[in-house]
This record gives sequence, C-alpha cells and structure tokens, in this order.
Amino acid sequence: MKRLTDSAFDQEEDEKESSLRPKTLEEFQGQQEIKSNLAVFIQAARERKESIDHIFLSGPPGLGKTTLAGIVASEMGAEFKVTSAPALEKPKDLAGILTTLAPGSVFFIDEIHRLKPSLEEMLYTAMEDYELDWVIGQGPSARSIRIPLPSFTLVGATTKAGLVSGPLYSRFGISIRFDYYSVSELVQIIHRSSDILHIRIDPDAAELLAQCSRGTPRIANRLLRRMRDFAQVLGSGVVTLSVVSEGLERLKIDHFGLESHDREILRIIIEHYGGGPVGAETLAISVGEGIDTLEDFYEPYLIQRGFLKRTPRGRMATPLAYEHLGFKRPDHENQGILF
Repeated sequence: MKRLTDSAFDQEEDEKESSLRPKTLEEFQGQQEIKSNLAVFIQAARERKESIDHIFLSGPPGLGKTTLAGIVASEMGAEFKVTSAPALEKPKDLAGILTTLAPGSVFFIDEIHRLKPSLEEMLYTAMEDYELDWVIGQGPSARSIRIPLPSFTLVGATTKAGLVSGPLYSRFGISIRFDYYSVSELVQIIHRSSDILHIRIDPDAAELLAQCSRGTPRIANRLLRRMRDFAQVLGSGVVTLSVVSEGLERLKIDHFGLESHDREILRIIIEHYGGGPVGAETLAISVGEGIDTLEDFYEPYLIQRGFLKRTPRGRMATPLAYEHLGFKRPDHENQGILF
C-alpha cells in the first residue's frame, strides 16, 4: 500500500497539483519571511535589469521548492527550465541545456545533492563567469575552449543540504531554508485549493484537515482531494467535519497526521528496543524500509512533532510517543542500547 508521503506517489500526483500551484508571490501562502526577502531581491534585480542571483532551496519534500522556483521565473518575466540531477548523466546533457538558455532564464535543478562531480565542476564557471569549459578532441590533441553563456539564474533544490559540496553551495548568492507550515497557513492553502477545485468545505473541516497534513501543503492538497471523494460518495458533496473524521479514520491517519507506518515505527522502537536508543540501520531493517526512506520521509516529521529524537547512540521514542500509543514508559535505567 502506498503512503501519502511516498516519493514515487508524489511524482505520480505532480500533474494533478499543477493547477493548484500559485503563480505569483502574492498567491503563495505561508513562508512569510522567505516571501518578504525574495520580493526585495526580485525587485532589485528587475530595477537593475539583471538576472537575480543564484538561489539555493532546501527543506523537506512537498513544501513548495519547485513552486517557488517557478514563481521566481514568473516574477522576473523569464524562461523557466526544469530538470533533476539524476536525469543529467553526462556533461553533454548539462551543456545542452546551458547553451540553449535564453538571457535571464531561470534554470531549476531538483535533487541537486545528487549531481555528479564532473557536472558540478562544469557549473562552477557557468555560475560565476557565465562561460562553459568544453574539451574538444582526445589525447595529446585535446584542447579546452570556453563557450559564452547568457546571464541566467540557477535554482538548486535539495532535501539533503548537508550532502551538497561546499564549493557548489558557496556559489549560490541566496540561500533559503523551508520550514513546515503552521496549521493556520495550511488552512489558507486548503481554502484556496478548494476554491480552485470547486470544493465546498466547512471551516472546522479545513482546520482538522490542516492539523493532519504534517505541515506540508502537498499532503494537505492530496488529502483535500480524497475528502472530496468521500464527500461525493458518502456524503452530500460538502466536505464537513464528519466527512473528514470518517475519511481520516478510513485512511488510518490520526489527529497528529501520523499514518499507520509512522505509528509502527514508534511501536517497534518501544516494544522491540525498550524505547531506544536504536541505530538507524537496525530500525530500518525492523520496519522493512530503506534507511534513506526512513531518514527522508518518516523521521523529519516524527522528530519535528516530538515523537522521536536522535541521539549519538541512536533513535529514541519520546514520552509523547508512549502517551500517544498508550504505552507505559519504562524506567530510563532499564532501557536497552542497541545499534
């Protein structure tokens, strides 16, 4: 069964979400400090008739990094080109895009932490000097030429900022870190999306839906579409509090936004490992997930909401996790240490 936070499932639903994506900074809900600063940078660049400086976006998936990159292009009146680091396999792939950019273009690279070293080195001169180093020929007759590029803005996005090399990161003039959205911000997003989708939703239903959306607009919009289905088939077509309550119960999502697999992770830590600490590899094997999936899609929200904590010795369930799952917390001295 696919989870609402599964990355493959996220990609499958991207097209459905495209109509919900804001096109301007004014339409973009939440992240007020980011919007405020970015509005200044965009206005200054436009007044100088220059490309805005290169932008580095980091944060958990589903918070609007790709959307914000598109907004930057829209606000600058520039061409917007999108790719992802895994899709760039050879230098010619990157060179092919860079040499076809129009002046002032915004070039977006998702998952930039996965960029190959040879391609990363190509970006250095492209970002700094707007030139492309290219080697012609092989062996003793090989020579390097520099191909001029138009001024452009590179926007790099990642969920793993720590894996981006220092030399690459230092070439970004603007660094933006996305945080999870508040419930009030998500309520605004849900109401905006419901208007676009022509869905009638009661205020208390939107509030509950926001509380269960894991601080993530992508999940809020996805849940809204599922509640529309439940309202259409099981209700009167209006997304009410009772429809959302029943829908969340059917999807096995609790009022904290935890899904069954989130609760299973916490239950295993408590029942099998005395609440922790337990190493990430051991935990990943125990729950039947890859360690990357565990660290990227499960742990961030569990940690942010206070159900899980990382220690030098491993992961530990918090008192809130015991309380939420109905377990009695053991004495600290009796907890095991497993790696």
